[in-house]
Amino acid sequence: MNVYEAISSRKSVRDFLPTPVPAETIRRVLSAAARAPSGGNLQPWHIDVVAGEELERIKRIMRERLTLTRESAELTDYDIYPKQLVSPYRDRRFKVGEDMYARLGIPRGDRAARLRWLANNYQFFGAPLALFCSVDRSMGPPQWSDLGMYLQSVMLLLREEGLDSCPQECWSLYPRTVAEFIGMPGERMLFCGMSIGYRNPDSAVNQLVADRAPLEEFARFHGL
Repeated sequence: MNVYEAISSRKSVRDFLPTPVPAETIRRVLSAAARAPSGGNLQPWHIDVVAGEELERIKRIMRERLTLTRESAELTDYDIYPKQLVSPYRDRRFKVGEDMYARLGIPRGDRAARLRWLANNYQFFGAPLALFCSVDRSMGPPQWSDLGMYLQSVMLLLREEGLDSCPQECWSLYPRTVAEFIGMPGERMLFCGMSIGYRNPDSAVNQLVADRAPLEEFARFHGL
């Protein structure tokens, strides 16, 4: 698999087979991904890998956690999206959500069914392996971009290994729960989670391919 193939075949998979991921594979991927660009070579990423009984434990915790009332929701460390999301960004977000629910056969008016589906995020969509990415609170936006480059490197290397993934910023909505689970020190902030495994090829939701804007919409060429 070349890099173009890895990029074009990478997608956010939301239904995984229970097939285990070999420990040596994820160790190899996480180690190789550390060659990702890092301003000043700070390498600000911190990774916690979860599998086996520990994975089942955090899933149990979240099943209980999601039954709590809205008033007990945790304070988040950052906004996943801008509070005032404007076009075209708002339109893109709306469309990919509607495309996904159409694949699932869940109509827009069925809010209960949509909430039940969203809860699958916190079960890692059945994946046998997961990770959490955190960063020191002293780090700023440039180091957050380093996290993205590291995580993208992880996801592309997973494709070379025949694996799939789903990066999940939704975990940032439960920072205290995750911090307590993984023993994260107070000076670090949870950035995201990620589901890792082998995609279920028969799943309708895994047939979704999110739209991408054409080059002309986001790029300008100067002197070329």
